[in-house]
Amino acid sequence: MRRSVPMPRRRVSLPAPWLPVPGPSAPRCGLCERAVQATSRHHLVPREEGGRHGPTVDLCQPCHSSVHRFLSNRALARTYATVAALRAAEELQTYLRWVKKQRVERITNRRGRV
Repeated sequence: MRRSVPMPRRRVSLPAPWLPVPGPSAPRCGLCERAVQATSRHHLVPREEGGRHGPTVDLCQPCHSSVHRFLSNRALARTYATVAALRAAEELQTYLRWVKKQRVERITNRRGRV
C-alpha cells in the first residue's frame, strides 16, 4: 500500500485589503471626491474648539485620518473651517495628489508618528 505525501498548498494572494469597486451610488468623500465604501462625519470646526453643533462633511477614512494627522484642531478651527479651505491647505496637497489616484479604503492610524 502506497502512502500519499501531502503536497504543499499554494497561497493565492489577493490585493490587500481586497474590496469591491464602489458603484455609482456609493458615498463620495467630501475632500478627495472619490467614491468609497463608507464615510465618517468630520466636524469642520473640531468639537474641542466649539464646533459640536457646527457644520460637518463626510470624509473617507484615509482623508479623515490625514486631516487630523497634518493639521491641529486649533488650525482646523481658525484657518480650515470650510471644505474649500481644507482642499487648499498646503499641508494636504501631496496627500491629496496621491490619494485621488488610489483605491485605498483604510490606512493605519498614524497620529502618534511624526
